[in-house]
Amino acid sequence: MTSMHNTPLIKAISITRTVFQLRSSILFPIISLGLTASSRSAMKAHRDLLLVTVATVTLLGTALGTSYTVGAPDGSWDLKTNSIQWASGVRFYAGDQLLFQYSVSEHNVVEVTKSGYDTCNGSNNTVVTYQTGNDAVPLAAAGTRYFICGIPGHCAAGMKLQVNVSSPAVSSPPQQQCRWKGGKRRCNWSVSPSSSASAAVRADQSAVLWLRLAAVLAAGLVLLC
Repeated sequence: MTSMHNTPLIKAISITRTVFQLRSSILFPIISLGLTASSRSAMKAHRDLLLVTVATVTLLGTALGTSYTVGAPDGSWDLKTNSIQWASGVRFYAGDQLLFQYSVSEHNVVEVTKSGYDTCNGSNNTVVTYQTGNDAVPLAAAGTRYFICGIPGHCAAGMKLQVNVSSPAVSSPPQQQCRWKGGKRRCNWSVSPSSSASAAVRADQSAVLWLRLAAVLAAGLVLLC
């Protein structure tokens, strides 16, 4: 049975094979017409670079953790979404990322201290302010982070978010359990349920990372044309 920890690598291999087959069956016969030997050599170099890039981006996406869109899938960073309730259903780890999506004419994102969070006052408690409408905030280390909307009255109305970030989960090694039965020693390997659950959660990659990978593929195919 294939280990879930190998899933990203399997995906990388599968994607690179797909790109190679697409290049071989469709693109290369078309673009090879009229090319000189040096041009074909350059094309091969571009192809190889694309394949390496695809595999690298896939594996890096795994290492960077998961990207969470605040409020998704039923809401966003707005007055209608209960961000506190949303966060209570997510386990955040160092290396994950928050994505705040909102209308810049109506909201912003202000990271504040605990005092600023509790009092909904970012005046003297601001860590950093985001206001692009599509703000990516990395959760680089374990600890607690606090965010509010800096528009007057919005934090008090519920636009506030506390994120508790844990250290990356480390799976416990399998344990061997042995017993004597019928004069023979029988042994089994077992993995704790908590370790299995943590591994399953971390193996699930975010849609944002795969969309970025798709963009790399698209750009590479354009170059090959």
